[in-house]
Amino acid sequence: MGQCVTKCKNPTSSLGSKSGDKEGGSKSHHKKGGGGHKEEQHAPCSKAIGELSNGTKALEVTMETPVISAVMGEPHKDMGLDGDGLSMLRIEELFYCYKDEHEDAILEEGMEMFCIDLCVDPAEFRVLVLAWKFQAATMCKFTRKEFIDGCKAIKADSLEGICLSFPVMLLDAKGEENFKDLYRFTFQFGLDADEGQRSLQRDIAIALWRLVFTQNSPAILEHWLDFLSENPSSIRGISRDTWNMFLNFTQAIGPDLSNYSEEEAWPSLFDTFVEWELERRKKEEEQMAKEEEGRCTDSECSPTTDRLETEGSRGSQTWGGH
Repeated sequence: MGQCVTKCKNPTSSLGSKSGDKEGGSKSHHKKGGGGHKEEQHAPCSKAIGELSNGTKALEVTMETPVISAVMGEPHKDMGLDGDGLSMLRIEELFYCYKDEHEDAILEEGMEMFCIDLCVDPAEFRVLVLAWKFQAATMCKFTRKEFIDGCKAIKADSLEGICLSFPVMLLDAKGEENFKDLYRFTFQFGLDADEGQRSLQRDIAIALWRLVFTQNSPAILEHWLDFLSENPSSIRGISRDTWNMFLNFTQAIGPDLSNYSEEEAWPSLFDTFVEWELERRKKEEEQMAKEEEGRCTDSECSPTTDRLETEGSRGSQTWGGH
């Protein structure tokens, strides 16, 4: 979701794919009971029955009608509804459309198919927000509980319902408290749980910072990311404290950094950044001043001054003549 920067150790790949292959829809998606994924790419939210990219045909023998109706969002007469009008059976069947053959979870390949069927790019912000709503613990993976609880949370039991929920989810993510929760979730989401990581690799953190600030990018963000990119040897990882405090930094410190104080309890990395950024701006101003001077040398400016003085004299003579 967003960018699958943790599992594949590659910040340019997608959250829905460890390999980062955006043509993931062309892979075979094997399900229990046989069958495979069709190779043509198509708009999932308007598919014809039996032409889904997720290998639904594999289940036709035993549960064709329920699965089709679950994916397409069509009603099924035997589906019990909860208090919100959701069908738990439909949600379960939708989960089975993408579930891994050996593990009770949606993994990399199923996630790719899920994103294709939702008409979203696995590398975009909407997929990160969906993972946040599902409270996913790991990139490229939805457990059964995460998927079912997530669908209930966004009140959707079909692909169509999830698609229609995106605008509401994006609006929710703009709220101050909600964004703070999404921001902190993103750090945990980016860690590699299998390796017991406690800090984000620098490149992964840079990718996730760009992603999470998609809707409300602070003025200082690109300078901060430039600082991290240009100092790889001294910055190997980003701790949870540094990640969390950066959000406070963007809210408390103005773009000119004039109200930053080393006496306050900021991480030491922020002290280094402010010093680096102020020095960068100083050099930039000096360079601009030199370029301005180059446009107006003495040899260029003198004739202009003489010409103005001459024209002024002529003007005085003309007025004097009257």
